[in-house]
Amino acid sequence: MRGFVIRFVALMLFAVLVTGCSNEKKQAEAPAAKQASKVKYVMLFIGDGMGLPQRAATEQFLGRKLHVDAMPAQGITTTFANDRFITGSAASATAIASGIKTNINYIGVDPEFKPVKTIAEMAKDNGMKVGIVSSVSIDHATPAAFYSHVKTRKMYHEIDCQLAESGFDFFGGGGLKDPSGKKSKAPLGDAIEMAKKNGYKIITDKAAFKALKPGDGKVLSWNANLPDGKALPYAMDMTDEDITLPEFTAKAIEMLDNPDGFFLMVEGGKIDWACHANDAAASVRNTVAFDDSVKVGLDFLAKHPDETLIVVTGDHECGGLTLGFAGTKYKSYFDVLGAQKISFQKFTDEIVADFRAKNGTFEEMKPMITKYFGLKFEGDPKKDRLVLAPYQVEQVKQAFRRSMAGEEEQAGEENYILYGGYDPLTMALTHTLNQNAGLAWTSYKHTGVPVSTSAAGNGYEAFNGSYDNIDIALKLMKAMGMDAQPQYLPSQKTAMAQ
Repeated sequence: MRGFVIRFVALMLFAVLVTGCSNEKKQAEAPAAKQASKVKYVMLFIGDGMGLPQRAATEQFLGRKLHVDAMPAQGITTTFANDRFITGSAASATAIASGIKTNINYIGVDPEFKPVKTIAEMAKDNGMKVGIVSSVSIDHATPAAFYSHVKTRKMYHEIDCQLAESGFDFFGGGGLKDPSGKKSKAPLGDAIEMAKKNGYKIITDKAAFKALKPGDGKVLSWNANLPDGKALPYAMDMTDEDITLPEFTAKAIEMLDNPDGFFLMVEGGKIDWACHANDAAASVRNTVAFDDSVKVGLDFLAKHPDETLIVVTGDHECGGLTLGFAGTKYKSYFDVLGAQKISFQKFTDEIVADFRAKNGTFEEMKPMITKYFGLKFEGDPKKDRLVLAPYQVEQVKQAFRRSMAGEEEQAGEENYILYGGYDPLTMALTHTLNQNAGLAWTSYKHTGVPVSTSAAGNGYEAFNGSYDNIDIALKLMKAMGMDAQPQYLPSQKTAMAQ
């Protein structure tokens, strides 16, 4: 019996060795996997704060699939920073732009403050034109991570000056937060004048924006109306006089298109801002605007299918949006969000501020609540999702009193949990409307859940599966014919970071 066992084991080992050699031979003889050719046009779309729930909620609200969800590659991406599990836009955008992990608030530098080269800078060095578009200020963390290298995202003046010196071909969307250096300890000059000296046309008029042609040279353009933080208005607050994110995207593509190709990064930044404030309606509307911007890119892809790669991702999820609420159990009523007519920001800045100045009463406020949020104070809440239940009326009344009382009544941990540092009445209204729709929030900050990454065009297959956000940069480098590894800049590039 023992001899049989020994012979059996020997035969099995021999079979394994033979099979292994055979497999190795087959692998050696097998043709190499087909490699995608170097892409000429690369478009990277980043939905700031846009996680899986933001995409799903928008799809349910619209009643149709988003353009990003119909793209052939769908991946899952982790977002953690070097020094914290829950990332921030600066660290995450640096990872996406340069392929390295860095710390919270760092822009374009590694954890040791060494400047890392971005895919946008690599593209420029390779002769491609480069464009950066965002619905928030163009010197905010995400766009800045593609052209700037500073110790903290709060160095807006230094970022503005680096923008002016970048040599990129098109900047569009929001404005600059500190071009003259009023908030800087060591001002470097007027960034707008620096940009003009370096050949940039400064365009803020919509008619002049629409008239721009590819031969007009380098452009720095922002919307004339920048109501908060030098950002575009929320999509639901825009008028025909505003330049939308899809319009900025379309103009960028028009201006950048050339025989040597281009790299374009487009950020939907106000998705994140709406989620910080737990405003689902504003988040959904801005996600639609972002998705419409992606559609502009997909239309270009349809004309250049073998030369274009489009990648869409999020830098992190924001707000801890949940697609379900205890009060509605398993039911969802996404159409309820359509009753909200203006964003939390506009309601706070215009309606609440006016009422506080006039010392208005709650009875006087009620018609305004119905007008702008659709919430009703009479009727049967079991038959109409917009009718407030008695306990909700009391919550709104309490929030109204705190709003009218001013900041001294809005401090403390309880108030933060309830309102997140925003106007109490506005937050009570968005929370109530969202909950009646079957949505809820767990935070006023970012969360650590993974995000979706989608891709279409030449080489899209690389973006299927599960991977980290640094891999987005590395995959793009490879698609653009570059070495797929982080690159460091000369030490003098850190001058403004010191």
